[in-house]
Amino acid sequence: MRANQMLPDHVNEVDVHGTTVRKGTVAAFLANARVWSDPRASEPARADAAADIVDALPALRALGLFDVFDIRDDALRAWIDAQPATSSAREVRT
Repeated sequence: MRANQMLPDHVNEVDVHGTTVRKGTVAAFLANARVWSDPRASEPARADAAADIVDALPALRALGLFDVFDIRDDALRAWIDAQPATSSAREVRT
């Protein structure tokens, strides 16, 4: 399947099992995961990345991303696993 078959150019989001998934969600997660895992990243940058990851988790879980791919960074994987299924950025567990 090609990306444009999932979301044509004129469509910016899709409903997956009742969860809205925006175009770019997976790419944003990857960028935020890199910041979260970077020991040189500032604490504010890591906090912003963490909040953005938490906001994206419902969409990523609805897509089944973590059913197909394993997170190699043990700390990031454990942190994501510790986030409740219905969390919000205000409830980020560090």
